[in-house]
Amino acid sequence: MFCLSSTAPPTVRIVHSGHACNVEEERHTERVYTIREGETLELTCLVTGHPRPQIRWTKTAGSVSDRFQDSSVFNETLHISKIQRHQGGRYYCKAENGLGSPAIKSIRVDVYYLDDPLVTVHQSVGEAKEQFYYERTVFLRCVANSNPPVRYSWHRGRDVLSQGSDKGVEIYEPFFTQGETKILKLKNLRPQDYANYSCIASVRNVCGISDRNIVFKLTNKTASPSIKLLVEDPIVVNPGQTVSLVCITTGGEPNPTLSWVSSSDSLPEKSVVKGGTLTLPAITSDEAGVYSCVASNNVGNPAKKSTTIVVRALKKGRFWITPDPYHNDDNIQIGREVKISCQVEATPPEELTFGWLKNGRAMRSSERMVITQTDPDISPGTTNLDIIDLKFTDFGTYTCVAALKGGGIPEISIDVNISSTTVPPNLTVPRGKSPLVVREGDTVELECLVSGKPKPIILWSRADKEAPMPDGSLQAESYDGVLRIVNVSREMTGSYRCQTSQFNGFNVKPREAVVELIVQYPPSVEPVLLEMRQGLGRPVAMNCRVLRAHPSRVLRYEWRLGNRLLHAGHFDQSDETEYTVKSLNREGWGEYTCDVNNEAGAGRCTFLVTGKAYPPEFYYDTYSPLWQNRPTVYGFKLQWTQMNPNTVDRIVAYRLGIRQHSVFIIPVDGTITKGELNTHNLTELIKPAAYEVRLTPITRFGEGDSTIRIITYTVSFFLSRASGEFHCSFEEEPICMFTQDKNDDFDWTRHSAATRDTKYTPNTGPSDDRSGSKQGFYMYIETSRPRKEGEVARLVSPFFNVVPKNPYGIANPPAYCFSFFFHMYGKHIGTLNAFLRQKGQTAAEGPAWSLSGNQGDRWKQAKVSIHPTTSFQVVLEGIRGPGIEGDIAIDDVTLEEGECRDLPPISKHKNTAGGAEPRSVLKSVRIWG
Repeated sequence: MFCLSSTAPPTVRIVHSGHACNVEEERHTERVYTIREGETLELTCLVTGHPRPQIRWTKTAGSVSDRFQDSSVFNETLHISKIQRHQGGRYYCKAENGLGSPAIKSIRVDVYYLDDPLVTVHQSVGEAKEQFYYERTVFLRCVANSNPPVRYSWHRGRDVLSQGSDKGVEIYEPFFTQGETKILKLKNLRPQDYANYSCIASVRNVCGISDRNIVFKLTNKTASPSIKLLVEDPIVVNPGQTVSLVCITTGGEPNPTLSWVSSSDSLPEKSVVKGGTLTLPAITSDEAGVYSCVASNNVGNPAKKSTTIVVRALKKGRFWITPDPYHNDDNIQIGREVKISCQVEATPPEELTFGWLKNGRAMRSSERMVITQTDPDISPGTTNLDIIDLKFTDFGTYTCVAALKGGGIPEISIDVNISSTTVPPNLTVPRGKSPLVVREGDTVELECLVSGKPKPIILWSRADKEAPMPDGSLQAESYDGVLRIVNVSREMTGSYRCQTSQFNGFNVKPREAVVELIVQYPPSVEPVLLEMRQGLGRPVAMNCRVLRAHPSRVLRYEWRLGNRLLHAGHFDQSDETEYTVKSLNREGWGEYTCDVNNEAGAGRCTFLVTGKAYPPEFYYDTYSPLWQNRPTVYGFKLQWTQMNPNTVDRIVAYRLGIRQHSVFIIPVDGTITKGELNTHNLTELIKPAAYEVRLTPITRFGEGDSTIRIITYTVSFFLSRASGEFHCSFEEEPICMFTQDKNDDFDWTRHSAATRDTKYTPNTGPSDDRSGSKQGFYMYIETSRPRKEGEVARLVSPFFNVVPKNPYGIANPPAYCFSFFFHMYGKHIGTLNAFLRQKGQTAAEGPAWSLSGNQGDRWKQAKVSIHPTTSFQVVLEGIRGPGIEGDIAIDDVTLEEGECRDLPPISKHKNTAGGAEPRSVLKSVRIWG
């Protein structure tokens, strides 16, 4: 194992797969990924940097409130199956590892779609008269939701309509619609205008989205809808009844469709709609409201008729007693006036009736017993009984009876007793009930004693601040004066006001009392749990701090190691306590606790003191796995740095475990410092292609934290150490792990002369492979339509590794000879380029080899020397020329160690052909032909 220093800030780039229609660079800075709605979006964030950066995907869209699936995706790959239009927008990949600024890249996802168009018909005059389309101007409007913007075209029967093709027809796009619609205007209808009209919506077949069309038949009977409701308005029913609303069409061509909507936005769950009939079984008060029948046939405006359903109800019966208002006295006295008021909530309010009883016998209004009903605008649902010149014989029980005229609803009766014992209320707090001290989590009852007769409803609220009660309301009602709070919390500490209500009592100035609630809770401390790693012989200082506690005046602390008491004491002015181990020994490792106590309980700080080493951090920006000189054996240079190596004792070794193999011990010489890159060559790794590697540091304490990494051999074609050569003739379908570039315009095609169709382009392309076999395969670019001049196809090799002899770097980069055979025959031949693409390279370099124009109907060989400094790929790029006779083919790609050497002329398969002189840009290149 050897070490060198290596940390690096993150870099990031976004690659894509899935079902893209197109990916393009827009305005040099914005990458646009176009996808059809319903397809699969897959974006991968490729990062470099050490320590391994954390990756996060986020999204922004048209509005600040738009959230990407309500969260971020912490993964390299963002996968959205069946993408929808609202999921378009800009997606950001952010990578950070604490070094420098985070690396951020973005890509804009444009979701393409086209909905079916909709045609609506309007006229230029009022629609009240029948057959209003006779000799009138008619507008047919076509609308379709789409991305990109839609193009519309109109047909009458089989004839295409265009502006100026018919004097009676005008086609225009309203200025304010910005391309959203196309209107067909039929001026002063003629007999020939009664026909079938087709609106075709098109997005020009982008993403393979086909055109959509809709047909509308215009006749002399075409009319907007009209409807009739066969029900009363309003409909007053009792709860539990079944209500049926019937709606019928009385006109309209085409035949209108009927639907029902309610004022609550949605129909009740148990409602049934059948044709124009809406049925509400067993209706409840919650289902009352306005119900509307809507008829639409896309001609004119929809027709709408509404009715209101009223469900009878009586609830919330209350009373209050008002002493003589002309005297400043809250008591009832003989010879003075007293008023009894009774109130209920009634639906419908106009059906509400009241009756009064005294001691069970019906009463009538008289000079001394005046019965009135309050103005509904002032106090709805209220009746009053005024007793003038109260006498002893007037004492008794008065009953207010509320009912609805329609019946079917139970009456509400309210009894009020008027006697010598009828006195105003008074409120007191029982002795010992304020202040009330409880512990957090308990159930507590705040109590106010109510005296007087009758006893009113008590209203509880916060007296010390504007804050809601435990149930969330600003006031809580109590009929017995008790406020019960379950699971009381520290935030509920404070003053609570109990107050008499006028309801069910005297209509006098409210009586009040205040109850103080004190909630005690154990100390909150920090840290709750802290792991502290330290080497032997070093000091360890642990600090426990009190954040809050009640009561806070009596706080005691105890430090322990396991069950052994180390130190105890009381807090003075400080809110923290510290314990220090001056020199850590083996017995000092373990769990230290600091318990801070008050009357309500204890808070605990926990410190886990250990000598365990931190985990190693794998270095991911290393070379790919290498194929060794035995076909089934691989090797890999495993690299890592050690997190915080100086915090604990010196790391003496690493334990290396491989799931498919055995366990190794890697000794460490000397002291590892922070940021050092450690390297160990893994050898004798045998397929399968994925290995789980676990690396664990070892100190005097023992084993530290482990790190796991999956090493995958995804590429099976590398430079053989035995022969030093890579060769590919494209005879097998995997094409030697070459891949099609995802950012080009079209793909290379694998073909043989025996299977290639030369029907359309007979004067271009090879008639056999490089060896002369018609069954042999090669790769070529097909330049027939729909290809356009300048479009590019790129074929990318697998990664090849550069393994320097000097492990500390590459002073003299090794040389490789890259060679391939090409066939460039046809009068429209474009350009063939070869590029060197090195790992981590961001700026595009010029081609290592380039050739343009017709080279004749024969195979030729190109060779170029390259000098990569890191892992690399070679890219073969074909550029389409000005016409269809421009097929370019390649075969027998080879990569060898060392500079390219001059070779004797090779045998070649020739056909008689002419051609233009080659135009080439060469770098240490030879062409044999």
